[in-house]
Amino acid sequence: MVKNRQPLHVRAGQPIREVPFTAPVGVPTGVEVMSFDLLRSRLPSRSLVEPQRPSFHHLLAPSRGVLRHSVDFTEYAAASGTWLWVRPGQVQQWDVMDGTEGTAVFFEADFLDTVTTGAARLDDPYAPVALEPDEEDGRALRLAREHLAREWEGSGRLPLAVHTATVRHLLAVLVLRLAHLDHPAGGPPAEPDDTFLRFRDAVEEGFTRSRRVEDYARLLGYSARTLTRAATAGAGVGAKEFIDRRIVLEAKRLLAHGDQSAVQISQRLGFSSATNFSKYFHQRTGQSPIAFRTGVRPRHPGRPAAGTEEHRLPVRPNR
Repeated sequence: MVKNRQPLHVRAGQPIREVPFTAPVGVPTGVEVMSFDLLRSRLPSRSLVEPQRPSFHHLLAPSRGVLRHSVDFTEYAAASGTWLWVRPGQVQQWDVMDGTEGTAVFFEADFLDTVTTGAARLDDPYAPVALEPDEEDGRALRLAREHLAREWEGSGRLPLAVHTATVRHLLAVLVLRLAHLDHPAGGPPAEPDDTFLRFRDAVEEGFTRSRRVEDYARLLGYSARTLTRAATAGAGVGAKEFIDRRIVLEAKRLLAHGDQSAVQISQRLGFSSATNFSKYFHQRTGQSPIAFRTGVRPRHPGRPAAGTEEHRLPVRPNR
């Protein structure tokens, strides 16, 4: 087992390039609300090619047209009434937004109070990206989004401290409603048991130290068979596959968004050598690490990047 795990935002030699949060002067620090039109005008052309790893939350709500957006190498096609929630640390790629209207809300986790942060599970790395509310929830979310946008646009009418508090409360309403929808897009939620949740958290903490189910079983006091049953029930795959998918995801993130060598990535992910890492990656993706990096970087707007899966969301009427 490899020791001295590095934080997710640090790589060997230098930090991963992330997109920091910046907001205009004279508005609440830590949050920004804008239309897709304004967002489109701010996105440099390279943003449609280069993967980004933002350090803040994105809430993307199309109201007209279809928003195509890649998150952790899954291509989403979100129509009106659906939401995409990109969380810090995930790798995203923008697509052409022509003909798409909607609202984008950007915020840092510490802008919200600790009660909201916990209740909304902002630090849950397994939370769904695509959210499709039913008619009643969609109506409530639309009102919350519009109220937040109007308050944001009205900055200057109230003292900044009062305006900030108002925006914080309205954002909390929106975030809590999104986090507690009856189900994410694609079906009802699974109800994972405590065994799976403990296993999932242990993998998130230790995937760079061990890829062995037996190590997690010993750590948690279960048998390997119990963890496999729990993972199958909670995630639809066995325990070993669950661990492997987490490692492959982090490898893809590092390959897409950094310039570190295979040796640095292999060390980061706990492999004994770059050769072993390359074999492991190829066996599970069908590509070498270098081929994946080459394919995911020069993305053509309007087409999924190489190595991405496509996830189409049902078209719903504007809500």
